[in-house]
Amino acid sequence: MQVAVAGTFGPIHDGHRTLFEHALRFGEDGLVVALTTDEFAVETRSTPREIPSFDERRDAVADALAALDRWDRDVEFRRLENEYGIAEDDPEIDALVVSPETAPELEDVNDRRRERGLEPISGIVAPYVLADDGERISSTRIVAGEIDDRGRVLE
Repeated sequence: MQVAVAGTFGPIHDGHRTLFEHALRFGEDGLVVALTTDEFAVETRSTPREIPSFDERRDAVADALAALDRWDRDVEFRRLENEYGIAEDDPEIDALVVSPETAPELEDVNDRRRERGLEPISGIVAPYVLADDGERISSTRIVAGEIDDRGRVLE
């Protein structure tokens, strides 16, 4: 099964690491990481914040994947320029790893795939990772100085 995971991934945190672990575990035919372009990353933020460059984020994801990869998976990086990106039109992708927050979008992805004559893809839902305060770990919280990348509350 070829598995995809998509996102901005900047800065990397334990929630991302959980997504990556799921993708690596199920991606016996390889993993595609769709990383938002710098422009799309800024465009998709509901709260403006500084985002590392595409190259910095790609390198950080590659390092995180290497640290987690017990299966020696092939990993391919692609630029994600819009909401549906590669998932809607790549016939080689079998599954998409999503968070509970993004899981409902899989229905739209599969509708778009069907319109293109492609088979629907499976969703692999990775659970949220909570910080020590019981709230979800997020890059926004890290950048705001509330928590670190492991979910420890900062004072």
